[in-house]
Amino acid sequence: MDQQTTGLLGCSSCSLPCPTPPMETPGLIVHGEAAPFSTALRSLVNNPLYSDVRFVVGQERQEVFAHRCLLACRCNFFQRLLGSEPGPGVPSPVVLSTVPAEAFLAVLEFLYTNSAKLHRHSVLEVLTAAVEYGLEELRELCLQFVMKVLDVELVCEALQIAVSFGLGPLQERCVAFIEAHSQETLRTRGFLELSAPALLLLLRSDKLCVDEAELVLAARSWARVGAAVLERPAAEVAAPVVRELRLALLAPAELSALEEQNRREPLIPVEQIVEAWKCHALRRGDAARGAPCRRRRGTLPREHHRFLDLPFK
Repeated sequence: MDQQTTGLLGCSSCSLPCPTPPMETPGLIVHGEAAPFSTALRSLVNNPLYSDVRFVVGQERQEVFAHRCLLACRCNFFQRLLGSEPGPGVPSPVVLSTVPAEAFLAVLEFLYTNSAKLHRHSVLEVLTAAVEYGLEELRELCLQFVMKVLDVELVCEALQIAVSFGLGPLQERCVAFIEAHSQETLRTRGFLELSAPALLLLLRSDKLCVDEAELVLAARSWARVGAAVLERPAAEVAAPVVRELRLALLAPAELSALEEQNRREPLIPVEQIVEAWKCHALRRGDAARGAPCRRRRGTLPREHHRFLDLPFK
């Protein structure tokens, strides 16, 4: 019998025709409920059961348990960190002293379950860890959360992290927030702890809602704190930023008082004060133009301002 014309195959053990087997179809991926799976994995976070790696994290040196295979397949940082096989016996813990325990546990929760519970008081620490560990999705989730909860007490610390890690959108959001809440922000501890590059961003802004006299006082307080921490003269600490203070906006009496205080407690280069006096003396012309004479959004009016550059609009 012609098998090709009949569409049937002959069986090797008999002469009866057999049906042609159907073509195999591609398999179908089916999905179970995600919630029970996530819950089960969450139960393994910091659980010594079946764990094969221990971390000692934070200044408090808290012990945290984890599972190598899961961390390595989810994060290149941990893949490199845990790449070598542990030797016989009880392995030594991996010490991560710079990340607080609460933030590290949030990172682990994300690696195990692809979700994490964020809190206002610790989200910046989680963000820092996410950036350092190369967890882009967690970083974006933290950034979204920070922008939602940003307030006067949080904004300077957030700005510092944005400047340190080059997080442009967060940096812009923080600067805009400080521009709108300048006076309140200048009174926070976070402002006093800003780095010079972060403070420069603020002092270069025309949109700060604060008078220049208050900015000078805030810059002096910032420099005093930095001098105490770094054990360096305040004038040396302030050198990168004080050039952005617009001394020509001060009235003559204010400038005289500043000059006297600067003799007792050096902070601002003498040449900068001389330039401010020159603006007062010449009033119009090149000396009264440019950033040193440009009013900010919060600059209080003074009689001599009518001779300076156009006001902020």
